[in-house]
Amino acid sequence: MEKKNKDAPGPTEIDAWARLQRASSAVLSRVETRLKAEGFPPLGWYDVLLELRKADGETMRPVDIEKRTLLAQYNVSRLIDRLMAAGYVEKLKAPEDGRGVVVRLTPDGADLLTSMWPAYRTAVEAEFGSHLEDGDAQALWTVLGKLLP
Repeated sequence: MEKKNKDAPGPTEIDAWARLQRASSAVLSRVETRLKAEGFPPLGWYDVLLELRKADGETMRPVDIEKRTLLAQYNVSRLIDRLMAAGYVEKLKAPEDGRGVVVRLTPDGADLLTSMWPAYRTAVEAEFGSHLEDGDAQALWTVLGKLLP
């Protein structure tokens, strides 16, 4: 669905854009604060581990992890190194070219992901879900879907 007016965004769109950015940042910060209070690592760790678990025991290239998370490529590389040092992931040579690397979730990484989920779920409900009325989540999902490629 195309926007009817193709001119520059108006004040409402600019305000909505700014509000989206502030809301996203504020909610992510509060969720991360809750995880930290429970003794867990940053939210980015959870995101990477979750994507690796979705790979179902397979490996992923760092660039694919970047595409599926909210992290920039340079942050993904450093985060993978920290996860590897903690024993939550392992790097392997890419089987198809031998020059690149792929990343795989370790059993310890799967355990961390499982132990973080209850705190993460509670934080998302408290900082996001509890603020929505019936139908809000579906409407938000629909609107945000229009912004994705």
